[in-house]
Amino acid sequence: MPRKLSHLCFIIPALSILILACGTSWAAESSREASTTVVIDAGHGGSDRGGIPGQRIPEKEMTLDVAQRLKGLLAASGYRVVMTRDSDVFVPLATRVAIANSYRNAIFVCIHFNSARRMGANGIETYFYSRDSLPLASAVHYYVAGGAPTPNRGVRRRGFYVLRKTNVPAVLVECGFLTNPNEGQYAQTASYRQKLAEEIAAGVRGRFSVTSTLTSTRGATGESIPLQSYTDQTNVSSSGRSRSKHSNKRSSRNKSSKKKKRSSESPGSEASATPKEPEG
Repeated sequence: MPRKLSHLCFIIPALSILILACGTSWAAESSREASTTVVIDAGHGGSDRGGIPGQRIPEKEMTLDVAQRLKGLLAASGYRVVMTRDSDVFVPLATRVAIANSYRNAIFVCIHFNSARRMGANGIETYFYSRDSLPLASAVHYYVAGGAPTPNRGVRRRGFYVLRKTNVPAVLVECGFLTNPNEGQYAQTASYRQKLAEEIAAGVRGRFSVTSTLTSTRGATGESIPLQSYTDQTNVSSSGRSRSKHSNKRSSRNKSSKKKKRSSESPGSEASATPKEPEG
């Protein structure tokens, strides 16, 4: 048998095995996506405008727009998508949670925008509660914070109602401050809301690529996404005040710090305190 023909006899079967392996991997990934239900929760709605009193940009409209864009992106990727609301209606928190918990093999993605009395407050932050939600939070935050032209406020663990009561991996992403002049302007452009939806979708798709090593950076190697370090705020009360993990003594320094925090975070913000219908 000629030498070249002999080489081909070995190369062709090897290529066939490689193609088969790639096809099997793609099929497995597609099957996993098709079997996953993504419950998208657009924050606020109806009588609940979101944000703080006097806020110019209605949060409920921004969250719904991003959620609808995200729905289209995930559906195109093969996911089954369920919306807690698909129009300007008010949906109680318990109903949102019940929708998420009614699906097996589901994940819950809650979309919000932040607000504060201090106009300079800015940045992206992502919340989770259950430990099995950290990979999803890490992936979503990795992409959203990395793709936004605003500061990275980090991943935070906190017992918001929609995160605490869901039985599936759940995250709440704050897509920036509508009360910040720059971020508010970004949010009002369709291209930026599309960008947010694309980054959240990338996080959903990439949740299985999260490594087991905690990091505070966005660096990644190849297809891996670093598990994000986080701030544990599960001891923060609904009024936005934190209790010391180490002592019950209240020093003047602690009081000053808390006063500063209350002035910089909104009482209507998901990340700080309780609005009339708290989503946390």
